[in-house]
Amino acid sequence: MRRVLVTVALAALLAGCGTTPAPTPAGAGQAVTITNCDRQVTYDKVPTRVVSNDINTTEMLLALGLADHVAGYAGIEDKNVKSPYAKEFASVKRLSDKYISKEVVLGASPDLVFAGWNYGFSEASGVTPDSMAALGVPTYQLTEACRQQGKTNRGLVDPIEAAFTDLLNLGRIFGVPERAEKLVAEQRAKIAGARKPGAAAPQVFHYDCCGDKQPLSSGRFAAPNSIISGAGGRNVFGEVADSWIHVSWEEVVARRPDVITIDANDDAQAQQMTEFLLSRPELAGLPAIAHKRFFVLPYANWVSGVRNADSVVALAEFLSHG
Repeated sequence: MRRVLVTVALAALLAGCGTTPAPTPAGAGQAVTITNCDRQVTYDKVPTRVVSNDINTTEMLLALGLADHVAGYAGIEDKNVKSPYAKEFASVKRLSDKYISKEVVLGASPDLVFAGWNYGFSEASGVTPDSMAALGVPTYQLTEACRQQGKTNRGLVDPIEAAFTDLLNLGRIFGVPERAEKLVAEQRAKIAGARKPGAAAPQVFHYDCCGDKQPLSSGRFAAPNSIISGAGGRNVFGEVADSWIHVSWEEVVARRPDVITIDANDDAQAQQMTEFLLSRPELAGLPAIAHKRFFVLPYANWVSGVRNADSVVALAEFLSHG
């Protein structure tokens, strides 16, 4: 059953997406000022050599028809990534299967770096908006990953709204605002029609990955929280004012989830993760485990980006059959 779920959900989502060529940038030669992570940032020209980090940032650019403005992308492990923008990916250079480094960035001679905190920007790597500015390279920060004032916690706004903010900002920066507005309107309409009227709100635990002691999950400001609530559920860690968080299995047990959403890129990984969950004796009494209520989508559907609306629709359909 798990294999059927993963294959069908992924196939449906891939079939529902795609892009068409965007119009020629209208803002060429004109400075554009936008708000990015609570800062006013001015871009003097339309970027033509963007380096993007991770699949969600790259797909935002491709969804706006900007493949010919991308010098390369990094942080995507699978060069044959299953994406609704696979054709566009094939035309763009893959710079690294790891997150961006200074060497990767400078080797591509970019005029914009699009990344986020823990999505390519980090003090440990030395790649930050400030370090790029010192090298004369403009940046745009993924809004989902904006840092809170005076903290390393991430997240300022609802994660799906964060993705819409990014699309609209990118539309302005690249001179294609109409394309961005149309895409955001389409995604808002999908989300508005997703939730089934009158359905109870099940408790949902998002299991991203990893390890026996501290699984990675979603707080209020990571995209799964918005996907779950948009679909009619309640994220069991939605009160935590951060994005991606490590939790304990004891905390999961205390919250008694009815459904577990899983980040897995293929059937084999989904099978491994569900078998791991079913094997843990302390989880056996949870409703989600007892009824094997697992919902699986790939990583790119769970991070802030252009796939979120389709994720809401797919999860809402799953929850409606509870």
